Amino acid sequence: MTLSGAVNGERRYRRPEYTPTAAEFVRQVARRWGDRRLVINGDRCLSYAEAQRRSERLARALLAEGVGRASRVGLLAPNRPEWVVAWLAVARIGAVAVLLNTFHKAQELGRVLAHSRCEVLLTVDRYLNNDYVSRLGEAVPGLVDQKHRFVDVHSHPSLRAVWMWTDQAPRWAGSIANLQSRAVEVSLAELAQAEADVASSDPMVVLYSSGSAAEPKGVIHSQATVIVHPFNLNAFRDLAAGDVLYTPMPLFWVGGLSYTLVSAMHVGATVVFEDRFEPGAVLDLIESHRVTHVIGWPHTAKALLGHPSFGGRDLSSIRGGSFDELLPEHLRVGDPARRATSLGMTETLGPHSIEMMGMQLPLGKEGSFGRSVPGMQHRIVDPVTGAELPTGQIGEIWVRGYSLMLGLLDRRDDAVFEPGGWYRTGDSGYLDPDGHLYFEGRLGTMIKTAGMNVVPREVEQAIEAEPGVRLAVVVGVGDVDRGEAVTAAVVTERGVDFDPDDLRRRLKAEISGYKVPRHVAVFDDVGDLPWLESGKIDLRALRRLLVDRFGS
Repeated sequence: MTLSGAVNGERRYRRPEYTPTAAEFVRQVARRWGDRRLVINGDRCLSYAEAQRRSERLARALLAEGVGRASRVGLLAPNRPEWVVAWLAVARIGAVAVLLNTFHKAQELGRVLAHSRCEVLLTVDRYLNNDYVSRLGEAVPGLVDQKHRFVDVHSHPSLRAVWMWTDQAPRWAGSIANLQSRAVEVSLAELAQAEADVASSDPMVVLYSSGSAAEPKGVIHSQATVIVHPFNLNAFRDLAAGDVLYTPMPLFWVGGLSYTLVSAMHVGATVVFEDRFEPGAVLDLIESHRVTHVIGWPHTAKALLGHPSFGGRDLSSIRGGSFDELLPEHLRVGDPARRATSLGMTETLGPHSIEMMGMQLPLGKEGSFGRSVPGMQHRIVDPVTGAELPTGQIGEIWVRGYSLMLGLLDRRDDAVFEPGGWYRTGDSGYLDPDGHLYFEGRLGTMIKTAGMNVVPREVEQAIEAEPGVRLAVVVGVGDVDRGEAVTAAVVTERGVDFDPDDLRRRLKAEISGYKVPRHVAVFDDVGDLPWLESGKIDLRALRRLLVDRFGS
């Protein structure tokens, strides 16, 4: 697993020497790191060698079940060893792993299962307070009347089998333990042939980036991209064999999958997960496992720093990650504007710009998100005319290169990509003469709250379905802890006694918790909202109004 090409920190595109497919990847890391722990989750552990053996067994069982190259397999589970084994098993035989969001409520889950045309679903029965048996029964109409191996529902015509990590599966699902027993039906030679048929350019995963009610956005990434991109990015990170990484980021998003798990696997590091983020327990975990890198969202660090026990903790093992304030004094950059960071998105499997992470930017580069990741390119374009803009001028950021997605599910390539393979990010920014990228904000209305994307219209539709609501408009309002807080302006029917807290409680049963508005402003008449001459809501004026009321 040597680097190809560059040495001594030179900015060149790097990739492993072996063919980047899941089967070859897991064999390589198992051979190199053996019994070293890959994942720790409470009392559950998974070594590199076990990841190879267990995924091999499950892959053979899946082949016996009729899963093969290009089959779509949903994976609905928390950050646990079982998730890692299942993802590797699915990917190494060329099936496509559809990574499902454990936050999804029934309606959202049903919509994504239908959109992705999942054929087989691997799922937990429950996680924390979530009952996925009941949720799936609601998400897939008619499922509760089916028998396992004979699933045939009109709303989800592709779905034919559900397997659960449980000893007491409902009548329409089977136990994954029973599924694994079918491994004996497929020989190692048959598995080897199935793996040999997989090309590095084949799709490996589908990740859902926004969860729009109108149009779920299924991002397709190849085997090569999922393996190569973290490898290439590791040249800009201080990761080494024996390191211990902690993140609360879920594996069904790129921060958990690519930037944490696969990155760690390349270097022989260990990833520590917990089922529930609780600051005191996470501080215990950091101390007991001597965590070296803490990776997460801004509110993660704030919660840890704000815990009463923080001052007495021994966090001397930390030397890298997302948060300057968690590092020992001698490793801190100090000025946040000069701490190297990156800009990324699901469509590029994480960062598309980067500098050496954790290092101090040169004077004059304050606020830079780094230069293009080697193998990636940027251009700044007028979002209206499509004309390329000169250096220093703000426009829309376009990107292309090896880590760009294969495409979007059910979308024609010519509707997704611009000529020449460019992708419009929807972000605004500019490039300086040295190629440093500066991010100015989103061109669209997407809300980024605690690292999660929220489509305003989905929340608006959920609110407008509630009794007594005439109109709802949702925007993001600056929030110290979350970056942005989901904030709703609600116009009620005349004479209605409307309780914002009651609305929020009802919404929690309908949509994911992070989409529920943190703030709700109630208006008696639509005329109380700011309007443009075009007859549309003046979102900028509304945001200012809500910032005055709720902003932090």
